[in-house]
Amino acid sequence: MHRWSLFALLLVTCIDVSIQKKIKLAPQTLSRGWGDDITWVETYEDGLKTMKESKRPLMVIHHLQDCPHSQALKKAFVADKTIQKMAKSDFVMLNLTHETTDKNLAPDGHYVLRILFVDPSMTVRTDIVGKYSNSRYNYGPSDMALLAENMKKAKLLLHTEL
Repeated sequence: MHRWSLFALLLVTCIDVSIQKKIKLAPQTLSRGWGDDITWVETYEDGLKTMKESKRPLMVIHHLQDCPHSQALKKAFVADKTIQKMAKSDFVMLNLTHETTDKNLAPDGHYVLRILFVDPSMTVRTDIVGKYSNSRYNYGPSDMALLAENMKKAKLLLHTEL
């Protein structure tokens, strides 16, 4: 009887481990699905502090979780290996689902979806824009090449300005 109990316990343990391996891991909380391999800061203030310490520019993504445009951009952002690599190694990354108190992060209005860059001198890079004249910091899923180019500009200008 004791052997059967031990066998049943071992069988249940093996099945439980097998089930756990098949369960896909949930995305990192702070990534909100924008790239689980990227280190994300929690708040704008944390981003500014990390940016100054690391001397890497801050990339701020303003989005909404249930917005179809935000979801489409997120999917394209995650699929682009160049953007993911730069985001992981060259930027302090922050994605926000709410506004900050810094009015400089809304140079042309409070709208979502928008992406802005801040350099370590605490300057919001209003010169690095998307292709839309009515929402200058907005990017769509088809704008990944432009976003990658703008990320490169944010990195290069960082080095020449410091």
